[in-house]
Formats: sequence, structure tokens, C-alpha cells
Amino acid sequence: MRSHAPLALLLASLAFPPLQGHAADAAAPATTEAIAPTIIAVAAVNERIVDKVLANGTVQPVEEVLVQPQLEGLAIQTLSANVGDLVEAGQVLAKLADDQLILQRSQMNASRAKALAGIAQLNAQLAEVRSNASEALKARDRAATLAKSGAFSSVQADQAEAALTTANARLLSVEESIKVAQADVAVVDAQMEDIDLRLARTEVKAPVAGIVSARAARVGAIASASGNPMFTLIRDGALEVRADVAETDMLKIRQGQTVDVTVAGSPEPRLGTVRLIEPALDTSTRLGLVRIELPDPEGLRSGMFAEAAIIVADRSGVVVPVNSVNITAKGAMVLKLAEGRARNTPITTGIRNGSRVEILDGLKAGDLIVAKAGAFVRDGDRVNPAVETESGRAAVATE
Repeated sequence: MRSHAPLALLLASLAFPPLQGHAADAAAPATTEAIAPTIIAVAAVNERIVDKVLANGTVQPVEEVLVQPQLEGLAIQTLSANVGDLVEAGQVLAKLADDQLILQRSQMNASRAKALAGIAQLNAQLAEVRSNASEALKARDRAATLAKSGAFSSVQADQAEAALTTANARLLSVEESIKVAQADVAVVDAQMEDIDLRLARTEVKAPVAGIVSARAARVGAIASASGNPMFTLIRDGALEVRADVAETDMLKIRQGQTVDVTVAGSPEPRLGTVRLIEPALDTSTRLGLVRIELPDPEGLRSGMFAEAAIIVADRSGVVVPVNSVNITAKGAMVLKLAEGRARNTPITTGIRNGSRVEILDGLKAGDLIVAKAGAFVRDGDRVNPAVETESGRAAVATE
């Protein structure tokens, strides 16, 4: 039994170390509490930020022009334009049958010639009756003179007066007949002008320059102004994007704003301009319609899907990541780092573009803030900031 005593003393010495060792260990926690935690921080920077309103729409003609025949009941004889053709203003697109109108014009020519021949006959009669009236006037004057001197009786003077009256009436009748005949010629001339106008209208012409987007006309069909249009033109080939915009974004949009338009199948966006903002919203969808002008529509087709990014603001300002902003009941806050401590700082935000947000008030360029809102850092905590760089690595900041 005595042989085990040294072993017992050795175990006792290991279990209860000297008192000086316990005092050294007691100081260790205080050293640990003095070390501030390292927190990833970002710096507010001054850079360009753009506010965009995103919308979807379709490519459509700025103006469609419908081409209808101006004559009814004539057959379509020839067609000179097809879908996709570029036509000029006044170019003949189709020709209607005109044989019936040509026949009517020939008949009118004959009627006019007949009326002119009648006028010639009346002019000859007019010369005769005018001469007779002149002789009757002289006879009446002679009879009146002789009656005063007693050489003629009053009866003979009255007969001479009656003959003059008859001659004047005949002269007036012929003159009126000539006027009627001339009026008949004028009527025929007007009818011929109408036929000439109708003959000109047998050529269906493009009212404006543009691209033929549809053709419903067929050779042999009877032209009708009340039916489907013979041709549909895109005026000057001009296209636009008609984009649907959310109700909440409509007040941001102004005429003339720049738009980045991306069309399905096109690798690069096209530059457009807000041309028109329609005054009424769709009451069922709560969407407004914005028309975007496309100065360079080459390669585009009506009906293509398009995405529009309307630039409503473009300026330089103080910018921080969106993740660093904390929205509270008191407003937007960030944890600003200064003198080794984190401080809650109220801010006023502006434009948001993707992962970046503009700071209108509360920060200036170069200020450090906690990179991620909601981190386990409270107002007034001591922290050791490590600034996040563009490469994604963090470097400990020195103050």
C-alpha cells in the first residue's frame, strides 16, 4: 500500500496547479473583449446613375394609309404593286376597266357636236331676224312720220308698229334659243369632265409614299369603295414602338425622353425617342400607352416584340449599394463607420438603378458604411472596417 503514495501526490499536483497560474488565466477574457469585430464596409462614391422605366410593346406603323377605289362597279384590270414594295406618292397601284367610260365619252362628244350644229343654225336665224327687226323699225318710223303729215292713216301706222313688235319678239326668241343651246353644250361639257375624272380615277394611285404592307385586291374582282381596302400602306415606312407602361410610372415620362429599344432577335439596342404619351389609361389593365419613335427602322417588321427602357433621369450623385440601406419605420438608414464605431445615420434616397441607389442627403462621397444592412452590428458598436474593393476582396481600413 505505501508503494502508491508518490503516485497519489503526483496526481494531486496536476489537478490543483499553483495559484499564480489561476491569476494569469483570469486576465485572458479581458484581452479578448478588447478586440473589435471585423465588418465588411463600402465607400459611398460619386458616379453617374440612370433611372429607367421598363416597358414591353410591339413595333407598329406610325400611320397606316388605306387605299380604296374611287369608282364603284368596275373590274380590276391590272395590279402594279405587291406586298413589300416601296411606292412613291402618285404611283399607279392598280388599273380598273375603262371601256364603258370611253364609250360614254364618245356619246357625249356626239351630243356636243349636235348641240354646236344647232347653235350654228340659230346664229343664222338670228342674223335674219335681226335684219327683219331693223327693217320693221325703219318702217314703223316712216309710218309714224307719214301719219303725222296725213299721208298715212292711223291704221297703217298701227300695222307698222305691230310688225316691229313681231320682229322684236322673233329676235328675242332666237336669242333665247341660242342661250338654251349654249347651256346644253355646257351641260355636255360638264358631263364630259365628269367622265374624264372617272377615267382618271380608273388608275388607283398611292396617296402617299410608303411601303405596301397588305394587298387585298385581285385581278378580275369588282372594285368597291365600301369593301376591304385594295392596299394598305405604311406611310414613309415609319415604324414606332407602342409600349405599355405601368400606371405608377406614367408621371415620370415626358415627350422627347431617350429610350433604349431592344427588339426580339436584335443583338444591339436601338435608340428611340418618346413621341407621344396617350392621355387615357386602359381601365381594365391600368396600363398607359407610350409611342416611341424609331429614327432607324431598318430591318424591323410591324408586329415584332420589343422591350423599352425609357431613361427618365440621368445624373451624377453619391451612390451606395442597395443592400447597405435599411428601411425602418423612421425612414431609410445606413450604419456609417467613423472613429471605429458604427452609427445609425438617416438618409434620403433618390434614383435606384439595379443594385445601386442614389443618396440625396445624409452621406458624402468617401464615407464608409456597413456593406450589408441587417448585419449583427448595433448603433455605437466598435467595429474594425474592412473595405470591399472592386475585385471582391476586403482590405482592413486604417484610420
